[in-house]
Amino acid sequence: MKQLSLSLNLPSLESKTTTWFQEILASLGISRTPMWQDQLGSSLHNWLRDHNHSPLKTLSLFSGGGGLDIAFHDCGFEIVQMVEIEAKYVQTLQKNSQSGKWLENSQPICIDIRNFVPSSQLKIDFIIGGPPCQTFSAAGRRAAGVAGTSDARGNLFKEYIRLLKILQPQGFLFENVYGITGAQQGEAWQQIQAGFKDAGYTIYFRILDAADYGVPQHRERLFIVGLKTGNYLFPYPTHGPDSPGEEPFYTAGAAIVGTDSKDIELGIGGKYGYLLTDIPHGLNYSFYTKEMGYPQPVFSWRSKFSDFLYKADPEMPVRTIKAKGGQYTGPFSWENRRFSVAELKRLQTIPDAYELVGNRSVCIEQIGNSVPPQLGRILALSILEQVMGVELPFVMHYLPSEKKLGFRRRKRQLTPRYTQKAKEAIALLKDSGKLTATTKTDSVTKGQVVRFLSTNFAWTEQEVSNSTKIQVKYDLKPDCWRIAVSTSIHREHFTFVHPHPKSLSQNWDRDFKNSLPIQNQNKNQYVIDLCPSTGYEDWGLNTKRVKLEAQELDPQVFTALWKAFEEKLVEFTHKADLVQLSGYYQYKPQITTILTFDPRLKVESFWRVIQAVVGGIGVAQQLSAQSLALLWGVEADEIFSHLQSLRGMGYEVRNHNTNSQIPQGEYLVPYAFPTLTPRSVQLGKKLGDCGY
Repeated sequence: MKQLSLSLNLPSLESKTTTWFQEILASLGISRTPMWQDQLGSSLHNWLRDHNHSPLKTLSLFSGGGGLDIAFHDCGFEIVQMVEIEAKYVQTLQKNSQSGKWLENSQPICIDIRNFVPSSQLKIDFIIGGPPCQTFSAAGRRAAGVAGTSDARGNLFKEYIRLLKILQPQGFLFENVYGITGAQQGEAWQQIQAGFKDAGYTIYFRILDAADYGVPQHRERLFIVGLKTGNYLFPYPTHGPDSPGEEPFYTAGAAIVGTDSKDIELGIGGKYGYLLTDIPHGLNYSFYTKEMGYPQPVFSWRSKFSDFLYKADPEMPVRTIKAKGGQYTGPFSWENRRFSVAELKRLQTIPDAYELVGNRSVCIEQIGNSVPPQLGRILALSILEQVMGVELPFVMHYLPSEKKLGFRRRKRQLTPRYTQKAKEAIALLKDSGKLTATTKTDSVTKGQVVRFLSTNFAWTEQEVSNSTKIQVKYDLKPDCWRIAVSTSIHREHFTFVHPHPKSLSQNWDRDFKNSLPIQNQNKNQYVIDLCPSTGYEDWGLNTKRVKLEAQELDPQVFTALWKAFEEKLVEFTHKADLVQLSGYYQYKPQITTILTFDPRLKVESFWRVIQAVVGGIGVAQQLSAQSLALLWGVEADEIFSHLQSLRGMGYEVRNHNTNSQIPQGEYLVPYAFPTLTPRSVQLGKKLGDCGY
């Protein structure tokens, strides 16, 4: 095996007239076109074949749509078998393993890796792949911490280690999200390192950004190379400020030139689709926040994922392409539309000739879950030369182990650029007359309307199935907004939110009887007062405070109060919803809310829980049933029932069943007010086994 000389192929400090990237292309006779990655892959494969390189037998694990397989195949690794559990992805692997296709003669195997037992005849030189990363991902952290190895998916690395011990290859490449290093206070990362070392491998690891290696996409991932013998250094970037010769990044605009446009549709539709048009290139929903200077804020700062309404900049690599997302998950094209699948393949550097099988969403899953082949190629070449001793037709440049890359620093430095872009865009909108007064002066400030509240928390002007008629009165003055709702619903309809009695408090019948309206039917049984929190006095409403008033102690009325207020909030301020008024739950609430009962009213435990939640007690933090019981003044064995009732009134309530990142026995109520809508992901999840 070739031993690595640390002094060999390290970059010179002298100025260069050509870049390393240009040297690679020139050595293989490749022109710089939008498809240069595809040409590089096929040229490398042909060069190695023509120079009698014996392909290295390679096993691919967690293969997905085949991103790493493409890369290593191009660099002289024979992909013998590809292990993948998802049948819809295996169809893509099968398609591309046929005669004349990119991965010709590879063998896809659709199986759970935990059930995969390699044949005793299987001889493997190298293993590639990375387990599913959701338990260590940013989405997982935002949902409620990181499950890491406490989730079954987080333990799949142990299957990787099991196969290393059985097959004993010369080495392996393991890929995952960089969040894996910090999960569970570093405990999971220590387990993974110890596991690989126990299997007999010395490991080398770095976090790399795909844009540094010729991918028109910023995508930070952890790579681990494990070796039985020898040493390893990661390759220098081929692109960006850290690359030898400082080759400019490969931009998104350059990458998609000439792609198939058959599935392109303008616009993205939906409630927020119209907002995409005015967002400057490179920015996201944050353009519509107070912090970016937008005079009519729609969203609160950091209240959405960074890819929400993210519009790509054609002069830069795009941000990370996600495997799954909602209607407003970017990147979106600078032409104010979704990228086509063909364009997304280019942005991921998947060859045009490589066929993805499935509908649009399945294709995007495969793209977003894959390692960009161009990054994979540079890593494969570094392994081919250092570990396998293959002489390449160009010089490879290697990073000294102590060398730090600058992609994180450069990311932080983008903030002033985006702030300036936002400032310029807002000025243009003002000059064009598209931005007018903050308050909608043509809105009615006093009156009475009828609305309908559905069991899925839809709030509509027209009656729909499973809805209840709600009377709304409002008087919106500069000193105070007053909104009152009522319903003439009969007793048997009180459980409408969840039709099963178990969804309400165990003491519901007693609570109802003891909470019947007091003598004067026009007297408010409770009032919810809202005002801006200290430091957030400029809350965007043309009033100092808000009062939500109810004459009935009823779950529907309570939910309807918040829906009626949210309707006026959207109408008068352009804000998207209540969350945008209060701010994302992991930050200090921007509003203060207090629920006060009529002193003559006898209030039972469930409504005292509601009062506590509205006041922010036990909200926005993961707590055990015992902790919630102490905070809410109820018995611990009542907590689950009360939480179900909260969900029945439109509150988002999370636990381990709804979000696996939350430990068993802990609960999270993110907001002091109901937030569920028909579009809420949480609406389809269950707190427990009883159906709620």
